[in-house]
Amino acid sequence: MLEQLADLVNVDEALVRRGRHLTGAFLVEARPRSWLVHVLCGRIDRVEAGPFVMPSWRFALRADEASWQRFWQPRPAPGDHDLLALVRRGLMKFEGDLQPLMANLLYLKGVLEALRGATTMRGTTR
Repeated sequence: MLEQLADLVNVDEALVRRGRHLTGAFLVEARPRSWLVHVLCGRIDRVEAGPFVMPSWRFALRADEASWQRFWQPRPAPGDHDLLALVRRGLMKFEGDLQPLMANLLYLKGVLEALRGATTMRGTTR
């Protein structure tokens, strides 16, 4: 599903402008699957699907697949609607260099929320 991220994010000029100071890669893990998302000045450059041997990323957002599926529902339930709510509930972990993650948190929320209702994790449409 994250393979669609560039198409969904790069057309949203306000979102790209919000993330204009972020360049680098971050890891999204929906155990057992993972993706490296490469960002260049707020635009999604490319998304690589794992598994990876030794991935290089600045920060990671890790949760199980069920938590991500609830987050990506068109209208997620309270507690499943926000990255920090998932962290607070112990369903998600932030790892790595948290400074760029927190400095660009609104951008990252917008990027990951762009997938809401798009498709399921297995690639079928809703």
